[in-house]
Amino acid sequence: MTNKRFGVLLLLMVLFAFGAQAQQTTSVRINEVLVVNEENFMDDYGHRHPWIELYNNSAGTVDLGGCYLTNDKNNPTMYVIPKGDVLTKIPPHQQALFWADKEEQRGTFHVNFVLDPTKENYIALYDSDGRTLIDEVTIPAGQKADISYGRSMDGTGEWINFTRVTPKANNITQNINEKVENFRVNDSWGIGMTITSMAVVFCGLFVLYLIFKQIGNASIRASQRRAAQAAAVTGGTVSANAGQESGEIFAAISMALYEISDDNHDIENTVLTIRKVQRRYSPWSSKIYGLRETPVLKK
Repeated sequence: MTNKRFGVLLLLMVLFAFGAQAQQTTSVRINEVLVVNEENFMDDYGHRHPWIELYNNSAGTVDLGGCYLTNDKNNPTMYVIPKGDVLTKIPPHQQALFWADKEEQRGTFHVNFVLDPTKENYIALYDSDGRTLIDEVTIPAGQKADISYGRSMDGTGEWINFTRVTPKANNITQNINEKVENFRVNDSWGIGMTITSMAVVFCGLFVLYLIFKQIGNASIRASQRRAAQAAAVTGGTVSANAGQESGEIFAAISMALYEISDDNHDIENTVLTIRKVQRRYSPWSSKIYGLRETPVLKK
């Protein structure tokens, strides 16, 4: 009985895993296509070819390995995306770029068909079974050079032409910062920003002052309570100013501790002095310099 339950549970887990994978795969969308590439993005070999951008529209990573790309409605399994390549795993809300150069020997992302700018180009993405259509698009004929055809929003929206192509990037990108533009229009001199920043700094300092003041008062009260408890135990009395001794007392204690730690005494153990050096003979004290005449040696 236990083995049967375990087998059923294992089967359900496998089915759930396949279902989740299929659900993630079907969330991929054809996002942007460039048919005529003259002065645009280059592949890893330094060549310019048409490209197809796929977009993961889900919140989980999708592995495209085993799926199919095609430009022929009658042949849905024209190009199989190889399995085992880690680069075919598209992170959430990210893109993957495939080159339509008919040179599949150059790698995973080089398909075995090309796009013809003189006619309509049908592009479709099929699931790994070769029958389930994930997404498809028909690109109108007469596409201009370096103008892509893509969705107005990543993974959704209508198909439009982009004069600013965005391979492996979001189709709609903001070139300006709204906050910066708002300041530029409403506060061109920066006075409001300056006042705001100074107000924030001073408010922060005031809050810190209140916090540290409360901490200091709490420490004084705690020391007074400890002193009162000690006096109650010993039977003594506690002054009203306990815990609030003057600074002179602490200065005297600190000086005494310093004298002890520094080992200072009236007689220092290391003294540098200058004393007169006594020598038996010195050329400066020779008697020869005291004579008026040079002595004559007799033979």
